[in-house]
Amino acid sequence: MDWLQLFFLHPVSLYQGAAFPFALLFNYLCTMDSFSTPARYLFLLAGGGALAWAAMGSFAVLVLIPALCAGVLISFLGPQDVHRWAFFFQMSWQTLCHLGLHYTEYYLQERPSMRFCITLSSLMLLTQRVTSLSLDLCEGKVKAEARGIRGRSSVLEHLWKTLPYFSYLLFFPALLGGSLCSFQRFQARVQGSSSLGPRRSVWALTRMGLQILGLECLKVVLRKVVGAGAGLTDCRQLQCIRVMWSTAELFKLTYYSCWILDDALLHAAGFGPEFGQSPAREGYVPDADIWTLETTHRISLFTRKWNQSTAGWLRRLIFQHGRAWPLLQTFAFSAWWHGLHPGQVFGFLCWALMVEADYLIHTFANLSIRSWPMQLLYRTVTWAHTQLIIAYIMLAVEVRSLSSLWLLCNSYNSVFPMVYCILLFLLAKRKHKLT
Repeated sequence: MDWLQLFFLHPVSLYQGAAFPFALLFNYLCTMDSFSTPARYLFLLAGGGALAWAAMGSFAVLVLIPALCAGVLISFLGPQDVHRWAFFFQMSWQTLCHLGLHYTEYYLQERPSMRFCITLSSLMLLTQRVTSLSLDLCEGKVKAEARGIRGRSSVLEHLWKTLPYFSYLLFFPALLGGSLCSFQRFQARVQGSSSLGPRRSVWALTRMGLQILGLECLKVVLRKVVGAGAGLTDCRQLQCIRVMWSTAELFKLTYYSCWILDDALLHAAGFGPEFGQSPAREGYVPDADIWTLETTHRISLFTRKWNQSTAGWLRRLIFQHGRAWPLLQTFAFSAWWHGLHPGQVFGFLCWALMVEADYLIHTFANLSIRSWPMQLLYRTVTWAHTQLIIAYIMLAVEVRSLSSLWLLCNSYNSVFPMVYCILLFLLAKRKHKLT
């Protein structure tokens, strides 16, 4: 059952908690006129470097080098070329680092260093910021500050103009976690005054803290339930369904808790939504929408709401530019971005099929089911089925060995995605005949 533990979430939470005083200090300093905009950029950049060294040790160079190279590419390449080169370099670097993890886990059969796992997590977030900024430059949403160097005297001036880029790529509230913050939003927050009064900030952070405390209490109870019963290796028949669901819920509670903590850190630093404004209007997308995730009966809606900022980033980066099979391309890229572990490849491709089936099933149901009792029954059954399919996918993505993935696929749990696959085949065939 060792694979049930998420290797890096708890250490990251500790480092995120340690960064809170500095986030609050930054937010407070932004209320002072003497704290200039360049000083704010430098504070965020220095904090990112210090947090990277504290959390990753010598592995921090694996994050600092691509951030430096991405900043150079963004500064010197034209808008039409910057995204292609930045994307290619960042994903190549990240893939090489993930291959190092594969070598350690599958060839050497050793547990990877905790600091190296934290580094990979930070690299994945850096990839989001690099590609988001390069897309903004390519689409003209952000104007490049500088291009080229004409003489020695302009070197310092050029570096000074590119400071916002480097600060954005490494600013400490988003270095180890948190929803994706666009460069426009980052720049507006740094250049503007703090929007959070002390009372409002304390109330918002207290509310988030209580949410985290409640989730952690639920985790303690659920961990005892998971630990007391049979595991996936020794469960029998229908018992495996309970094991899968309870284990997946433990994963989900861990993610919810970490996402709220990450958003609280961004909020403490002043990068949360304005008081009284909706997050959508502010361009701020929190990763955790727990109510929707736990109550929806549609896999497609769950997919859009799960880790919302990452889902939006994938939609913008891959889905909107895909010419053929954009949904499959998006999930295939997601598996690549996560590291291409066997369980991730299987899980994300299964997820893509489930979303495609979800569209057809619910379209057919909306046209066929008219009475209120049948609609209620339909929603109840599809809610339970959605939760079990998501649990199946989550376990497939999180397992770290082929033997555990094989156990999952050979259990009764595989019935749930198979039902959707059969319905996908039948409804797609029916749709093809109608057209």
